[in-house]
This record gives sequence, structure tokens and C-alpha cells, in this order.
Amino acid sequence: MNALIAIIRRDLLLVMRRKSEALTALFFFVIVTSLFPLGIGADAVLLKKIAPGVIWVAALLSTLLGLQRMFAADYADGTLEQLVLSPNAFSGLVFGKIFAHWLVAGLPLVLLAPLIGIQFGLDFDSIKVLMAALLLGTPVLSLVGSIGAALTLGVRGGSVLMSLIILPLYIPVLIFGAGAVYSNSAGMDISGYFSLLGALLILALAFVPWVSANAVKIAIE
Repeated sequence: MNALIAIIRRDLLLVMRRKSEALTALFFFVIVTSLFPLGIGADAVLLKKIAPGVIWVAALLSTLLGLQRMFAADYADGTLEQLVLSPNAFSGLVFGKIFAHWLVAGLPLVLLAPLIGIQFGLDFDSIKVLMAALLLGTPVLSLVGSIGAALTLGVRGGSVLMSLIILPLYIPVLIFGAGAVYSNSAGMDISGYFSLLGALLILALAFVPWVSANAVKIAIE
């Protein structure tokens, strides 16, 4: 546990020293979601209808922007090799790096969701559902994205290859996350969507750190 906390704290300190990289993804999310109301106009019905899909796609793409940096810097300076040789479970250390990525790239999106929802004219209940869906879905984005980041570690043009690998895996999260908000707006039951998002999160927590850890070991070797 001490090693897990230490790796999270270390990654957060490194992010604080390179604030521009973290802020770029957040600005991308805010700018993309803000452009749609400006481009479409004041059609409140249309804005409310497209809001869940637009917000989730923007969240997906903004999360994707920071994935390449999850392991790249530590791979370049040899830190990953030291972590592999440490007595602590490497999969646990990888989970710490994934969690730190979510704190920087995922949690702020959840906190910004009310502001973005107001721009699209979402009501209070829809905004609550959107925040809850993002709270369940964005960790899955970081977890699954770590697999792509690990598989393309040290590969030339790895960001493009990583996008091709990861984007199809993001589709279920996108469908269930946006579907929960759509169903709430239509007065339908949303428990099924949250159950599926929760199941995806549990499966990702159970298997992804181990898969990503082994992919990193292969890249190092």
C-alpha cells in the first residue's frame, strides 16, 4: 500500500511540474463541448438531445490525449525497469499509475460535467445522471487505455496505433454512458446502464492492471 501511494504521489507531482500537458486535455474537452452549442444555435430541444453523445465523445478523446504519457517518460529514463525489479507487485504499481492518470484526466471531467450540461440545457436530474455515468465510465477509459499505452510503448508512431487499438474498446462505455442520460431524459429506467458500467469497471479493475503490467514487461525486454 505504501508503494502504491508513493507511485500515485510521484506521478501527481510530475504532472504538477508539467501542468500544460494536463491542462491541454481539459481545455480540449471544454472547447469541443462549447463549440457545439455555438455552431448549432439556440435550438434547446436539439442541444438537449445531442448533449450526452457530444459530452461522452469529448471525454473519450480528451482521455485519449494523455494516455501516451502514462508510461512513456518512465520508459525513456529507465524508471519502469527499476519498478519491475522492485520487491512490490508490478501490477499494483501499474494500477497506481493508472489511478494517477484518472485523477488528472478523468476526475476533472466529472467535475466539469455540470458546467457543460448547463450549456446544453440539461436539467438537474440529467446532470446528476451524467456525472454518475462519467464517475463510473472514466476509470474504465483510463484502465483500458493503459493497455494500448503499454502495447505501443517504444513504438514509432505509437499514438496512432494506440488509437486504433483502444477506440473500438471504448465503444461499450460510450454506448452505456450516453444511453443512461438519454434514458433518463426519456423517463425510462437507467439501472441497467449503470449495472453494465459497474460490471465493466469491476472487470477492468480485476484484469487490466495485470495485462498492462505484462505488456510493459514485454516492451522493456
